[in-house]
Amino acid sequence: PLAPLVYQGIIMEFDIQKLTEQAPVFLITYGTQLLMALLILFIGRWLARLVSNAIVNGMNKKDVDTTISKFVGSLSYTALLAFVIIAALGQLGIQTASFVAIVGAAGLAIGFALQGSLSNFAAGVLLIVFRPIRAGDFVEVAGEAGVIEEVGIFCTLMKSGDNKVITIPNSNVMGGNITNYSMKPTRRIDMVVGIGYDADIRKAKAVLENIMASEERVLKDP
Repeated sequence: PLAPLVYQGIIMEFDIQKLTEQAPVFLITYGTQLLMALLILFIGRWLARLVSNAIVNGMNKKDVDTTISKFVGSLSYTALLAFVIIAALGQLGIQTASFVAIVGAAGLAIGFALQGSLSNFAAGVLLIVFRPIRAGDFVEVAGEAGVIEEVGIFCTLMKSGDNKVITIPNSNVMGGNITNYSMKPTRRIDMVVGIGYDADIRKAKAVLENIMASEERVLKDP
């Protein structure tokens, strides 16, 4: 039997018997694809999280900075999850080539738009990996001097001598000279002491030597 269907003034007829016969085939074909896509999505997501946690745990065992290990773990999870989603869409019969091209073009556009932020991000990664400065170090960077409070992904926080918090973009930190006063356990201090022209130079030297000998922080050697 033919069932009439009125849609916007147009009468269409569908063969209900034919549709009923084809329904099981349709459900089996597309239902299987949908089930496989869901399995790929859930299992792939579980594997991505498993790999990400393994990477973080491995880096923590190597005493890698917590900030960089968490970032690498998050980045690896996001990349793996993107591959899983593309595989699931491919299982559904969706053409993923154009999708990948669109994502790539969007990433390129975002990269150009966030060029300054990406340079700060790259500099932050270098600071965390090579660690020329650490929290608690007294340093001179980007024309500022103070104690480092935090080295972040995009910026570095420094506390000055008069208790001001200075936020410095990481690209400025890596783009100039870094003077770290706390990296070495000892440091030489040069002091110029003036005395009168008619003073006894030997006595002045003896007084200075006695002062240094009584100071515990002055090393005997060197």
